[in-house]
Amino acid sequence: MTPRPYTLIAELTYRCPLGCVYCSNPVDAARHERPLAADVWKRVLAEAAALGVLHVHFTGGEPLLYRELESLVAEAHDRGLYTNLITSGVSLQRERLEQLERAGLEHLQLSVQGATESSSMRFAHRPAFAQKLRVARWTKELGLALTLNAVLHRQNFDELEAIVALAEELEADRLELANVQYLGWALENRRHLMPTREQIEHARRVVNAARRRLLGTTELSFVLPDYHAGRPRACMDGWANRYIVVSPNGLVLPCHAAHTIAGLSFENVQGGSLATIWERSSGLRAFRGEDWLPATCRGCALHKADFGGCRCQAFHLTGDAHAMDPACELAPSHALVQQARAVDEQNARVVPLRFRKLGHVAS
Repeated sequence: MTPRPYTLIAELTYRCPLGCVYCSNPVDAARHERPLAADVWKRVLAEAAALGVLHVHFTGGEPLLYRELESLVAEAHDRGLYTNLITSGVSLQRERLEQLERAGLEHLQLSVQGATESSSMRFAHRPAFAQKLRVARWTKELGLALTLNAVLHRQNFDELEAIVALAEELEADRLELANVQYLGWALENRRHLMPTREQIEHARRVVNAARRRLLGTTELSFVLPDYHAGRPRACMDGWANRYIVVSPNGLVLPCHAAHTIAGLSFENVQGGSLATIWERSSGLRAFRGEDWLPATCRGCALHKADFGGCRCQAFHLTGDAHAMDPACELAPSHALVQQARAVDEQNARVVPLRFRKLGHVAS
């Protein structure tokens, strides 16, 4: 039986004013940048609601660069979907945020690269910190729910206490401390982003103390990075199980990076209905359920919690998307993760970082 999806991730564009060194967009994003027309997106939103989807995350790249964003938010709201905007906030003015709120926006997830202007500039290649603070305050003033999202890595772990304090100061409803996953630009920069064991243990202590202090005011999310956990994370709640990702050019995917796996074929919303694609797409069915699992995974009680791990990570580390996720300590290829962790932890160099190519920046 085909599972019911709960969440639609609408990647409106891969264009972005920032050049984050850990960006999850494909390294060759320009090749996929043919944005769908608004009427196609509106059909997708209607079909997603009919499928049983409850939430829509408008993301990118930078979704604010999609000119008809307000009309898509209104369409989603009219279809009964909970609407979330995932944004850098860089180009957002209060007037436009008010327009989005009137259109039906309910939640804003704001990315921060660190707790200061200098760290924001260092990891995003553009000064944006002061603007992010303005956007956070406008969001709260307009009564929207606010999530602050900080991607953690070796070079900003020392700012963790300050990031938590920033979320507290801004009265964020939720703080996501998202340990970087090594795909896209993060894999390109892994040697400079891999945290040490000492940094992670310190982070756990900071997070536990913050959770106790902020209980009832700010929800705090922190997941141990899978390169250090010994077990893979529950990637997207399973392949094509609960999440639908639609890329800027219309591909229907189980996750952001699935179209970087060689040998898989994904269908486009411009060629059929979302419901038909969700049920029949060979790419979505490739790792849906449990039949594809290697024997070791099938015999492990944890496979119902981690769903066999990340297929993209398995492919990019081993060349085989059917392989066990190397993050799992039981995987034959786990040495790849151990070796990378050992080498990268010892590498003290801070530069050169590879910034996401700024050729996708809109003027």
